Amino acid sequence: MSVLVEFAIFPTDKGESVSEYVSRVIKMFQKSDINYQLTPMGTVFEVETMEEATEVINNAYKQLEPDCNRVYTTIKMDIRKNKSNRMKQKINSIKSKIGDVNA
Repeated sequence: MSVLVEFAIFPTDKGESVSEYVSRVIKMFQKSDINYQLTPMGTVFEVETMEEATEVINNAYKQLEPDCNRVYTTIKMDIRKNKSNRMKQKINSIKSKIGDVNA
């Protein structure tokens, strides 16, 4: 199974620029073996189970919880059985039809 997740998480009580806090979440990914891709509006990652997906999101929250009183999160998930490595496959499918893309 493949659980493809796109999410954003950031505090709403720390002013206009929150990259300091988002960086904590990205460091969490860097220390893990989870395949992820940072985008300007969020992060995409892929795991094998829903349990893993929710654990990653919970761990991301734990990066902010100690000193953030309000945290905003958006989450989109695409769950598909009998597939894996979909982060790359979905982009490669588009490339095969139109050539290089900015990914």
